[in-house]
Amino acid sequence: MQLYYAPRTISIAVAIALEEAGLEYEAIKLNFAEGEQTKPAYHQINPKGRVPALAVEGGILTETGALLDYIAAIAPDAGLVPSDPVMAGRMREVMYYLASTMHVNHAHKMRGPRWADNEASWTDMAAKVSETMTASCDYISSNGLRGPLVLGDTFSLADAYLYVVCSWLEGDGVDVSAFPKIVAFREAMETRPSVKAVRAAGML
Repeated sequence: MQLYYAPRTISIAVAIALEEAGLEYEAIKLNFAEGEQTKPAYHQINPKGRVPALAVEGGILTETGALLDYIAAIAPDAGLVPSDPVMAGRMREVMYYLASTMHVNHAHKMRGPRWADNEASWTDMAAKVSETMTASCDYISSNGLRGPLVLGDTFSLADAYLYVVCSWLEGDGVDVSAFPKIVAFREAMETRPSVKAVRAAGML
């Protein structure tokens, strides 16, 4: 497998899951500063011009949640998805919230042109990020974390996803000290060999 990624982006959640599953992969770094993701060569891989993209035997897969589910499916012994349907639903509840709301909140800081043409609107969006990300942290603390990890003491796909999103908080103007459960979650994740591996590789 080949993982197309950019450092500190949500694509690193996929790298963490690959490490957790013990799967071999080649990490291919894209230089966002030089706009490599916008060039025709990468658009042949992912026409959306975004990361992650995962090259597998059957072709190219995109979208973080889809890649995480794929990894769990091909490495069932890793236990990345709970067998209990309710717990699996709670895991995906957090993942879909991250994808549909919290990641979008973060993107308003630097991706204003996706939603508006007026530059003044971009500035307004960016100014709102600390507020919306703080509100998301409040939701995650109250409803997303059922213990040290999303599902309590058991690691799941949602933890890889949430960890990367929570690595952006200081840059988004969030007072992380106001959310001790998130601080404890990040500290717990930092002890995992998967996170140590991607950090050593310069992905985080």
